[in-house]
Amino acid sequence: MGILHDDVVIIRPAEREGEASLITVNCPDKTGLGCDLCRIILFFGLSIVRGDVSTDGKWCYLVFWVEGKSTTRWSLLKKRLVGVCPSCSSASGISFYRSELQPPRPPDVFLLKFCCYDRKGLLHDVTAVLCELELIIKKVKVSTTPDGKVMDLFFITDTRELLHTKKRQEDTCGCLNDVLGDAVISCDIEMVVPEITACSQTSSFLPSAITEDMFNLEMPDELPSGIKTSESISITMDNTLSPAHTLVQIICHDHKGLLYDIMRTLKDYNIQISYGRFSIKQRGKCEIDLFIVQTDGKKIVDPSKQNALSSRLRMELYRPLRVAVVSRGPDTELLVANPVELSGKGRPLVFYDITLALKMLNTCIFLAEIGRHIIGDREWEVYRVLLDEGDGLSVPRNEIERGVWKRLMGWE
Repeated sequence: MGILHDDVVIIRPAEREGEASLITVNCPDKTGLGCDLCRIILFFGLSIVRGDVSTDGKWCYLVFWVEGKSTTRWSLLKKRLVGVCPSCSSASGISFYRSELQPPRPPDVFLLKFCCYDRKGLLHDVTAVLCELELIIKKVKVSTTPDGKVMDLFFITDTRELLHTKKRQEDTCGCLNDVLGDAVISCDIEMVVPEITACSQTSSFLPSAITEDMFNLEMPDELPSGIKTSESISITMDNTLSPAHTLVQIICHDHKGLLYDIMRTLKDYNIQISYGRFSIKQRGKCEIDLFIVQTDGKKIVDPSKQNALSSRLRMELYRPLRVAVVSRGPDTELLVANPVELSGKGRPLVFYDITLALKMLNTCIFLAEIGRHIIGDREWEVYRVLLDEGDGLSVPRNEIERGVWKRLMGWE
């Protein structure tokens, strides 16, 4: 079976304002493909408002209706989506399926050293530039000196795999200079060896009170935002409606990256979707129907496996991220954590949303770190932000917690 390479992903941008753009993917199937596609769509700042997935186990056809920024670079989005589809070998313009024999080589890591004069919203502006350039932030250490200067250390990878070139480095520093102007003191980029990356690891220590509260897998009574949503989540599993598949029906309130959260959970459980439909109704109510099978191609009939999958889906929809504002000695610290996929990939744009929320709250950042922690049986990406209180924190802690949570969930 073969198709033209250009037909693997077809994008039809919206013709009129208020309409959704259409993304069609037609390629060989693999477990977790839907998750990979949804992660990229989320990275480009788009929201999926409707989706259809169909596969025979070897070939799949996916359709996403998306809404988002008018400045979306559709040709680049198409390139990224094609890049996560199962590998193809081209011959005379025809692409054929080829099984992936070897895992991809880990991307090179670069250190961006950036020094400038501090101002409100600085870290978000830098983060926005890096996201626009498709530079993935793996770790960051940001500190403010007493004389009002900021030293930023960003450990980044390049989606375009060009950061080793002088032109790409100059373009990156040039974009930062364009945004920050005279505030820039110095900008330097260099490739780092794994030993340096390892030495830059953040502290593995997290206070026990934080780990017990933030990473508790039990359903809490109330979200950090004060908005109760447990009653709005309904997950049912049925083996009677299909002779070959288990039907999972989900009804919940929409949030940013909702379909990605569902897909990554199924990917981690090694579950394959044979057919699925997703849609957003009035007032942000989402309805999802998924016909799924295990890796052996059979239904999920074991009640314990059904309960485990249902409970994990419920938790991931209720608390896809963890947010808390705590005391760190005399200072105030914002902590945000999200689970890492078993593949090692984290949720996109989290740091972007954190810095944007704090900028909108007119709250400055004194110190910021990103690190990975193994807590329980899962790996988490933890963002620790020490807030600059100056003469005192002008915004109440609960308002910071609520503002960051709502921004991450796409509720404002």
